[in-house]
Amino acid sequence: MAEKVEVAVDVIKRVLFLGLLLIPFGIRAQKDSIPIPFKKKVLETVEVDMLLSYYGQDGQHASVTGGIGSEELTDISPAIVVRIPVAEDGVLTADLSLSQYTSASSSNGNPFNTGASSGNYSGNENSNATPDPNGTPWEASTGASQMDVLTAMQVGYSHSSEDRNRIWNVGLSGSFEYDYESAGVGGGYTWLFFEKNTEIGLSGQVLFDRWKPIIPTEIHEYQKFGANFLSHPNSYFNNVVILDEQGYRRTDYAPTNFRDYTTTHRNSFSFSAYFSQILSPKWQMAFFADYVVQEGVLANPLQRVYFEDRQDYYIGIASQIPTYTDPSNRGVFHLADDIERLPNRRVKTPWGIRLNGYLNDLMVLRTYYRYYSDDWGIQGHTMQAELPLKISSQWKLTPSFRWYNQSAARYFRPYNRHLSSSNFYTSDYDLSAFDAQQWGLGVTYYDLFTQLQFAGFGIKYVDLRGQVYNRSDGLSAFVVSGGIKIEML
Repeated sequence: MAEKVEVAVDVIKRVLFLGLLLIPFGIRAQKDSIPIPFKKKVLETVEVDMLLSYYGQDGQHASVTGGIGSEELTDISPAIVVRIPVAEDGVLTADLSLSQYTSASSSNGNPFNTGASSGNYSGNENSNATPDPNGTPWEASTGASQMDVLTAMQVGYSHSSEDRNRIWNVGLSGSFEYDYESAGVGGGYTWLFFEKNTEIGLSGQVLFDRWKPIIPTEIHEYQKFGANFLSHPNSYFNNVVILDEQGYRRTDYAPTNFRDYTTTHRNSFSFSAYFSQILSPKWQMAFFADYVVQEGVLANPLQRVYFEDRQDYYIGIASQIPTYTDPSNRGVFHLADDIERLPNRRVKTPWGIRLNGYLNDLMVLRTYYRYYSDDWGIQGHTMQAELPLKISSQWKLTPSFRWYNQSAARYFRPYNRHLSSSNFYTSDYDLSAFDAQQWGLGVTYYDLFTQLQFAGFGIKYVDLRGQVYNRSDGLSAFVVSGGIKIEML
């Protein structure tokens, strides 16, 4: 009975939460008692943003292979955002983006480059034979998850009161890729006071996500065929030679910690608030805070975990086992003990502050600080500064710097350092302790009078940015992005 009561209370909480999110959508701003003879539109004409970015990274702590291996990844992301005026007070926004990536880490869900062994490998530490199959965490395989495309769509509508001091908005979103789907709904309300010098905003969003779990090959075969998966005639590992850390053949490998999923869903509930105030003709300050609750499958089922209190098992060239963690390893792979396990609930409570100031006719200073914490034990600090430089009436140069520091989640340990008795474990270095720095430079060209025109549209501005990112765990990345904003003439 107690469990039923708890379930009922949880349902009531969710219904109340959704009800609170929908309250702003029913609020209608009161019209001024004095008719307004002329009212400027919130958006005068159709605007289109066309964006494109290229991202590349590399590192030595791939999470799919248990915290060791190549993190090489490239991503190309085009996007288009269309904003359409609806009468004088409304704006309809549609956003479509694609993200096509190639990942050495993700490809190693199945790192074994060929089919089953012929069974003629001797399986001892003095053999230099090249067994079949073999693999390595340091190279991309031809696995199905090597490449994927994330497609994301958002549609939103915002409506302003006649005096432009009240704005409400509502939106729908959806995204999908090979192993993950997401759908969301959200909305918000904004108040402006004191001749728009003060601004307060509240917003909320609910995301309903679902995994289509892809698990590592060795775990999948154990799940499918049970304890006899090494000898089952339909198993990938039938007649495959498995080695221990001394290079001798073994027949007792079994990832017995594995347990199947009881659900594949992940739900996220977020609430945000912000306060903005113009302090003087030259300075503006803003404070913001979020409260986020995630429930469901919060671990990635493709990410391996290794236990230091269990025997190690390998497939591949025995002589390369001693150098397994070195990038020179090109022929042996460590079989997983289990997949990543994390609690099915996470609460995040970030907050931050912005301070922007006008320095002179050529420079503006933009600063940002954010503190992050969650109930998994992570605490993070972000500091960022931008210094836009006005080169001329049409050109702007924007250098930027961002610094980030975080502590580790209590469930994180490096490769092969977890204990099999633990309830939760991950070797994903995104949940480790690290520092990171990011340097950036942007160039923007403004066509103030839209002299550059084509097909009935004029170009408002062109923007190009480059950023370099370095993390203390060895991950390095860069991103080049560009955008064009055009408007209908």
